[in-house]
Amino acid sequence: MIRLDARDMEILRVLSREGRLTKAALAEKVGLSPTPAWDRLKKLEKAGLIEGYRAEIDLRKLGPHVTVFVAAELADHTAATMRTFESRLDQHPEITGCWALGGGFDYLMQIVARDIDAYQRLIDTLLDARIGIARYYTYVVTKAVKRGGPPLHLFADHLD
Repeated sequence: MIRLDARDMEILRVLSREGRLTKAALAEKVGLSPTPAWDRLKKLEKAGLIEGYRAEIDLRKLGPHVTVFVAAELADHTAATMRTFESRLDQHPEITGCWALGGGFDYLMQIVARDIDAYQRLIDTLLDARIGIARYYTYVVTKAVKRGGPPLHLFADHLD
């Protein structure tokens, strides 16, 4: 675990909300001159705290689509079955997120498809591939209510 100060946390907060910025813009937002801000950014990247940068895209402006969350239960809980399931997900770019869960379901997947028919074809493909899915439950998103970066204030006790 890396020890951070308030400036490092501010850099992470700004980047989690706004993505990649110019050196000057980042420096202005965190109250540093450009070179020290950039040096801190490089330190955070090197430490692996920043995993990457990406744009948030408004899919509604690109065309019709559906976002679906799928809670999946596996047929068994062997390491081999979990590895098989997890390794096959990368073959399907429509699966935009997947989390292993403790509790009732084994995995929660986020899927973006052109429409419900395309979603169902993906599920059928996963079931036909026999990757260990015993049951699945579909939850169609009707509207996005809140999105955002991580709650960095929870890590304030890691500050120097």
